[in-house]
Amino acid sequence: MTGSAAPPDAMLALVEALRRLPGVGVKSAQRMTYHLLQHDRDGALRLSQALDHAVHGIRHCERCHTFTEQPVCATCLDPARDTRLLCVVETPADQAAVERTGTYRGLYFVLMGRLSPLDGVGVQDIGLPELLARVREGEVREVIVATNFTAEGEVTAHAVAEALRPLEGVRVTRLARGVPIGSELEYVDLGTIAHAFSERR
Repeated sequence: MTGSAAPPDAMLALVEALRRLPGVGVKSAQRMTYHLLQHDRDGALRLSQALDHAVHGIRHCERCHTFTEQPVCATCLDPARDTRLLCVVETPADQAAVERTGTYRGLYFVLMGRLSPLDGVGVQDIGLPELLARVREGEVREVIVATNFTAEGEVTAHAVAEALRPLEGVRVTRLARGVPIGSELEYVDLGTIAHAFSERR
């Protein structure tokens, strides 16, 4: 009696590792594994080295919490930035989307998530106390809340606005509704994001 040969344990481990990526299921992970091992071992090694370098070399900026290789990111250190404007986003990917529009020249604060009571994610988990401390430093005159237009993003925007409301001299605005409800900034076209910034309320 013969049976099909089981894949080596190292292959199964690679498939399982690739499945951790968003949107990658078993079949896709298997295709990637076979491709890398059969057709592109050099690419597999480069991917491994790049992942290792990123995991060990990238940290969160001490000022805004985005990803950086230095204690403070280049955006926070840029003297051409308008320190009176602070844009609050959920993730570094959202920050990158805003930056690609080329229309915003202020600074950022990355929450590293959004409120989700059902998942046990509260205000302490998304960095709201750090945001308040940043705004209390005194330079910020407008906080632009650019959380996503999802249910969790709206709850987060409300919590941010309420936390900032007692602070005098700080205007809190929200992106205009040019961004479709239920959408995430990372996937919205740049023109729509730029319009949402210019029409913020």
